This record gives sequence, C-alpha cells and structure tokens, in this order.
Amino acid sequence: MVGVFGKTGAGKSSLINAVIGQANLLPIGDLNACTSVMIKVEANMEDKYEAEIEFITKEGWQDEMWSMWQYLCDHKDQENDDEDGCQDDSDDNDDDDYENKLSALYGKDRKQTKPDEFMDPKNFREIPEFLQSKTKTLTFHSAEMLSEGIAKYTKNDPKQGEGKKLKRLYWPLVKCVTVKVPNIPLLQHVTLVDLPGNGDRNKSRDQMWKEIVGKCSTVWIVADITRSASEIESWQILKSTASLMGNGGECQNIHFICTKSDVFEDFRQHTAEDRLNLILDRNMKTKLAVKEEFKKLHNVKKHFSEDNFEVFTVSSKEFLVGELKEHSEIPKLQKVLQDLNDCHSETLNYVSGAYGILSLIQGTSLRGTGGKTEDVYDELEKNKNSQLELIKKSLDETYSDFEKCLNEGVEKSKSCCENTLRTVLYPRRSSRAFWRTLQCVVQNGGIYKPRKKQEINLNMKLTSPLANSIDEEFRKTFPTKGKNGPFNGVINKFSLDTEKLKSKYSGVDLLLNFLKTEEEKIQSELNKVIRDRKKTVYNSLTKTIEESMQECYKKSAGFSKTDTLKNIRETIETHVKKSKDTMFDKAKDVMLTELKSLEDDIVESVKSTMEECLELSFRTDDHSIPDVSTELGIVEKLYDELKRNTKDAVN
Repeated sequence: MVGVFGKTGAGKSSLINAVIGQANLLPIGDLNACTSVMIKVEANMEDKYEAEIEFITKEGWQDEMWSMWQYLCDHKDQENDDEDGCQDDSDDNDDDDYENKLSALYGKDRKQTKPDEFMDPKNFREIPEFLQSKTKTLTFHSAEMLSEGIAKYTKNDPKQGEGKKLKRLYWPLVKCVTVKVPNIPLLQHVTLVDLPGNGDRNKSRDQMWKEIVGKCSTVWIVADITRSASEIESWQILKSTASLMGNGGECQNIHFICTKSDVFEDFRQHTAEDRLNLILDRNMKTKLAVKEEFKKLHNVKKHFSEDNFEVFTVSSKEFLVGELKEHSEIPKLQKVLQDLNDCHSETLNYVSGAYGILSLIQGTSLRGTGGKTEDVYDELEKNKNSQLELIKKSLDETYSDFEKCLNEGVEKSKSCCENTLRTVLYPRRSSRAFWRTLQCVVQNGGIYKPRKKQEINLNMKLTSPLANSIDEEFRKTFPTKGKNGPFNGVINKFSLDTEKLKSKYSGVDLLLNFLKTEEEKIQSELNKVIRDRKKTVYNSLTKTIEESMQECYKKSAGFSKTDTLKNIRETIETHVKKSKDTMFDKAKDVMLTELKSLEDDIVESVKSTMEECLELSFRTDDHSIPDVSTELGIVEKLYDELKRNTKDAVN
C-alpha cells in the first residue's frame, strides 16, 4: 500500500497517471478534487478497466445530513445573535463544506427541500446500490472512459446547481473508489491510494482512512515545487499522520515529491541548455530546503529518521511528452514500486512451503532408524528449548522497559493534563462563536476536523505525554525498517542450527532442510502478526483515554445554547480532574496487557510449531512413502533462485 497525500492542485492525479503510464486515467481538469473520497489504483487481472464505488452507509449519511442541517440552522441563529459580527474563521469554511455537500446531491432546490425528504429514493435513482448497501461496479474499455465515468463520484463542481439542467454529483456519499487497471506490472503487488490529508467527519470514511494510513508501506507527500519547502499543508499532513504511519502503522519510507519541476516564469526566453541548467539547479536547492524543513519536525522524527525521508523532483508533463523527460525522477518512483513488487514474498513462501514438504517426504522415506536419528532429535530439542529461553528473556526485558517508560508517562500525564486541557478549551484566538467549535468536539467524541485547518483531537492531546514516554522504545522494539526485525531481532535470529547439524550427521539433510523452511515460515508469519498487533498495542493508549472521556462528552453534548461554552468547559475540566488519578494508569495497564498477550502468543506459536515439525520429521511412520526426488530437484532450483532474487531486491 502506497499512500499519496497532497493538497488540491499539487498534481497528485497527474503524478499517479505518469508513474503507471496511463496519462488519462485519473480525472484532471477544472473540477475541484473532492477532499473526502479515497481513490485506490490497483491491477486488474482481467483485460478491462473497472471502478468499484464503495458508499458510506445510508444511516451514516442520514446522521451526517441531520448534523449538517442542524449546524446550518444554529449558525444562522447565531449570526442573528452576534451583534458584533465576531465568529470563528472555521465557521465559514464549515458552512461552505456543508453547503457543497448538500448542493452536490440535491442541487439548487436544496433550500426548499425538507429534511425528511432528503432520503427520498428518487434522489438515488442512479445509485440504487447506496440504498441497498452494495458496491457499484462500472466497466470501461479505456482509461479515458473510466476517467469520465468516475468524475461524478470523485469530483466537486463548484457551479453545481447553476443553470437549467441539474447534474447530480455523488461524492458526499462515496467512501472509496477502487480503480482497476489492466496490464500494469508495477501494480502487481502494489496499491496506490490517493488520500485526503486529514481524515473525514463521516465516521465510516474516517475509520477506513485510518486503517489505510496504518497499512501504508510507503507514503508520498506531493507538493508544488514552487512552494514545497514552505507549504504549510504538506508539512501539516506529515505531522498529523506521523504516529498513525510510524509507531501506529507500518510505513518504512516517506517520499516528499515536488511536482511541476518544468514550470518557470519567462521560461521561453531561455535556450534548451539554459532551461535544463535552471531546472537542475532549482531541483537541487529545493531538495536541500525540504530536507532542512524535515529536520525541524521533532515529533515526526520520533517515528521516522532522516534515512526514512527522501525528496524527489518530477514533472509529469515532461515525463510523458516533454523534451526533458530523462531529467524527471518519475523513473526513480517507478523503481520504488518495482522494488516493492520484488520484495513481495508470496511466491517465495509458496515455493518454500513446497520445497519443505517435499524434503520432509523424501527425507522420511530415506531416514532409517537407530541411534543416529535419536541423537539428531535430542540435539534439535535442546536447541529449540535454548532458543525459546532467549526469546522469553528478550520479551521479558521489553515488557520491563515499556513498564518503566509508561510509569514515567503516567506521572507526567497527571501533572500536566489540566494545562493541556486549557490549550484546547481556552485557545488564544477564539470568539463568541467558539462554543460551536467546542460543541462539535464533544458531539464527535473529542475529535473535530475543521475544513482546511488542523484537527482538534482532545483525546490525543491528553494521551500525548504517555505516547511520548514510549515512542522511542516502541520504535526500537517494532522497527518498520531494517534487518533486525522486532523485539531486538530475537524472532529473526531464532534457529535450530540445522546447518551445523548437517555437517555433524549424514543422511538427515532433507529433514533438516524441512525444518529450516519451517523456521523461515514461522519467522515470516510472526513478523506479519507482530506488524498488525503492534498497531493495537500502540493505539490502545488513545483508545483507552477516549473511552474514559466519553461520559463527559455525552453530558456536554446535551447542553442547550444558553451558557453552552461555560458548561462544556466546566464539565470537561471537572471530569479530567476527577479521573486523572485512574484514567492514565488504566491506559498504561491496557497497553501492557496487550503487549503481554502478544508476547505470550509469540512464545506459544514458536513452541507449538517447532514441536510439531520435530514430530513430523523424526516420529512419522516411514512405510509406503513415495519417491519424490525428481519433484524435489525441480522445486529446489526454483527455491534457490527466488531466494537469491529476493535477497538482491532487499539489498
């Protein structure tokens, strides 16, 4: 999964089109990109272009629609009440956002439509799948036809509702559009995802957004080269998603991509050679400036080092049709995708499994009996037990380190939580209308996503000292990149020492080959399990705090307009003051419980798997077992070749 972030107009769609060699695939043009809809681009095994439209639930839209309606009504009332005209900057943005959503679906008659008429089936005649909670599948013969066909699901037309003919747009109802493209080798094991930068107010869309961000192996942040180092939105995306991608995810690399590198003022006045020199000079300066900005992001660097960060300068237009094609770094991005494909281990795992089973069958038929096999079994059993002890020791040390860090984090959280709370409840720049912002925070469980502004996440703010206390230890324990692997490499180092036994005992090579493939298999499987479970461990802190805060959010959301701001503030402050002596300890305990559960599962998995493999190798009845030497020879060659190719790709 490769996530692609960037503000509207940065050139995300053009970049994706250029990288996969499909110039007209994703819609590009005068329409504004919709900031809510995620677009996945992946390979299609069939020779056709497809688009799968996944909708939010109708219940989710109904709740969102009523919330928007109520907000607009409240805002109108507040405008009448505010004699001084003072209001939050975010309100105008929210008004526009809500108006755009309602106008997209209901057009110019939206203001005459009663709230209970919004769910009338006539409004969804073209998309009955929405009411049926089904995915809508569209098939096309070309990239151009697909681009045109999905525009109404992915683009926001600011002139919607104007003129005589109403053209309905359905992006407010869409959770995700999956575009499937035929004959693109780069997408064989890779999915590109065009992502909104700040999640979404719709809960189902936001949940999917968080899951995808957490699954990204690589992230591309796209910015116009003329403002790349200073563009606030790009850096804000990185700061707001770092914990989801890093300790809370599986991202190995961040690629900052500066687009439109061919664009210069008065460019035509220069010769081709001068143009090239200008481009190369600016590209170099831009890369240095961007890297300097990254060095300033101390919170981001808790999750990613400078080795994880790389800058590219590209021109999609020049790459596709320009004279300076060879100077675009899009081929480097294509190599990034190719390397991800080459590192994909599905084929190797399959062949490795076949090689191991054939080795077991053939080895068992040739094993024989006697003291020699018992001696080998005893040594393997001894090696297994000693290796398990090493794993347990490393896991116990990790648990102790986490416990120590969390204890320090709890004490810091208790001492600073009330000050942290004030920064949210009493911001320096607020107005009489701030009550609406705070009301949105409590109505949405402590989280509010203003349009084009930084997210307000009270739960994460309260969790921050706890998270900071374990970030460094967490990154060391669960690295997203590197050869050692999780838990200081103890899983990847696990070995029954089969190679040494081969030189000591003859006639058991095939059985030891089987055990070696099973070692590699359990290591691969455990690394996948750890990669997924570590997200649960890390995110448990914020989840526990969020659950602890729900009582006061629910109470605060029920206040009427009179004295709302004062009541919300007092309710939250009182709750935190009463709960701080237990809330942070509970978050610590939950994380440690999740960590202990993961560690216990690791030990049990290694123990049971290796015991079973030893029994299969040295205790299986060898009567009537077929000769598979020919098949074994063929698979062994494939296995050795794939191992070499995979090692080369990783290096």
